[in-house]
Amino acid sequence: MRGLIMEMPLLISSFIEHAAATHGTTEVVSRTIDGGLHRYTYADIQGRTKRLAKALLALGVQSGDRVGSLAWNTHRHFELFYGVSGIGAVLHTINPRLFEDQIVFIVNHAEDKWICFDEATRPIAERIAPRLRTVEGWIYLGDGEGLPKTSLAPLRNYESLLAEQDPSFEWPQLDEYQASTICYTSGTTGQPKGVVNSHRSTVLSALIMSTADMIGGYRSGTGEVVMPIAPLFHGNGWQMVYTAPMNGHKLVLRAATSSPTSSTS
Repeated sequence: MRGLIMEMPLLISSFIEHAAATHGTTEVVSRTIDGGLHRYTYADIQGRTKRLAKALLALGVQSGDRVGSLAWNTHRHFELFYGVSGIGAVLHTINPRLFEDQIVFIVNHAEDKWICFDEATRPIAERIAPRLRTVEGWIYLGDGEGLPKTSLAPLRNYESLLAEQDPSFEWPQLDEYQASTICYTSGTTGQPKGVVNSHRSTVLSALIMSTADMIGGYRSGTGEVVMPIAPLFHGNGWQMVYTAPMNGHKLVLRAATSSPTSSTS
């Protein structure tokens, strides 16, 4: 005999749908790379992630393709966790603090098709681009619809991509065991090793991280304001990109405002 209650796959897209429906007016506050402050709500984010999903599909991103993010903790980086994974593609969060030889290794190993970067990580992207074998294009996570002067090509502006689409989109019903994100280790023993998360494992992890002994603490309801100290490329920001919208927490993202120092050795 099968159970008859909520027979549905555990998918990441359900988090942002729940947040928009139940906590739609709750804010996500983000420091921008240039030092500004950006505020919007989970209802706003739902629409933008759906625009992003459609934009990626228009670029030719298919289910199973890897999309890299070489970026710091900003609202646009947050949106990638839903717009990329929500269509069945896999978000590869890249640690810009790694040695550049290691970044080249993991991008080639993951076979990233597109890489999203911000102004702080642009110098790294420019230096490693000639050594990347599978990258077909770059997406600039910047304010406005302009593009920086750069050697990266082909190059698209994130906000322009979203502006070309509308938010009328139904998230596909994926296999819950399908990959959602890839995080690589820091290469302390040999080359970095990839850890591939599924939609199912991510949803279950977010539920566990929301319990009283974890991030949820003694008060895990909508009155909570959370700010991940960990970068979003580190274990999905301790899963806060998922636990915050699931629980209705106000989310604060603190971007880096300068390019990290990296080495080729």
